[in-house]
This record gives sequence, C-alpha cells and structure tokens, in this order.
Amino acid sequence: MEPFVTHTGIVVPLDRVNVDTDAIIPKQFLRKIERTGFGVHLFHEWRYLDYAGTQENPDFVLNKPEYREGTILLSRDNFGCGSSREHAPWALADYGFRVIIAPSFADIFYNNCIKNGILLITLKSEEINELFEMVWDSPGILLTADLERQIVSGRVGNEYHFNINPFGKYCLENGLDQIGWTQQFSEKISTYEKRLKQERPWLG
Repeated sequence: MEPFVTHTGIVVPLDRVNVDTDAIIPKQFLRKIERTGFGVHLFHEWRYLDYAGTQENPDFVLNKPEYREGTILLSRDNFGCGSSREHAPWALADYGFRVIIAPSFADIFYNNCIKNGILLITLKSEEINELFEMVWDSPGILLTADLERQIVSGRVGNEYHFNINPFGKYCLENGLDQIGWTQQFSEKISTYEKRLKQERPWLG
C-alpha cells in the first residue's frame, strides 16, 4: 500500500447524503476477489444510463469534463453507510480517489478505507458547505490534504483542521494495512512461538 503523506488533487462535489456502499459499488459487481478492476463500476447506477455501462449519464458529476481527473471526493453526511463490503473502498481507490471529505462516515466503511490507503477527512457541516461553494464557484479547483499537519488547504486563507485516530494515521503514513502492521512484529511472533513450543510441547 502506498504511504500517504500529502495529496493535492481536483475536488469532485458529490452533493448527496447517505451514500451507501451499494450505490458506491452495486452488488452485481462483487463476484471478483481481486482488489483491482472495480473503478469502472464506481457509482454505476448513477454514472451510466444503461445496465451494461456503455452510455454515460451526462448529468452525473464524474462524467463532467472538469471532474474526470478528480482524486478528492467531497460529499455529505453518513457517507459509506449500508453493508460492510470492502469492495466500496476498492472501487474508490481503483478509480483514483485518495481522499474523501464529508461531515460523517459509517464506521465500518471508515476502517475499510484506512486499510486501503484512502484518507477520510471529517469536517464540520459549515466547513463542508464552504468547500462545496468553493468548488461550485471554481470547478476543477485543487485542494491539498496534509496528513502530518492534519490540514486541508485550498485558496490562500482557506485551511481546515481535521482529527484522525493515531493508529489510522500511523498506518496511512507508513502504507500499512492490518497484515502489514502485524508483519512488523514477525520477529517477536517467531520468538514467542519458539518459546511456546519449548514450554508446552504438547500444543505443537
């Protein structure tokens, strides 16, 4: 997983509340077990006019020219609610999103995103409103997310501080998912297993 330090990207304004994981990646695309290849199906039912995904919906934000290269998603309350499918952050990451900003996130979705290298930033509703206004006034505007300083910045004078739990921050900064975090302690685990075999050989 790529370490997260800072990221600057185009902001995509998805002005919807309660965006659930079925909207992020519909159930018919969950048959794959790899983490790649889901980006083309991201927001499938909003993004396309047909089931096959061959006709783009010109009114959907990701299909507008100024947002096609977006890597920062701006949305509303309760983003990522619904099922616990990890395919949702897989689809977002595969499309190219590195940062999602909203007033609140579903807990399981939040943790799944951290495990997949996506920084979720929670801001106050009034700050989210300011960001939406900024993006609507200047489509294609860039924001920078600085994880070390825990700051989102845009135009001069526009800075927003965000909180993140220390463990999530450590994993993102070091590019670690749960397996990678555990592997840091492989030597201690091996030492413990050897000692355990000596002390309790009947367990082996």
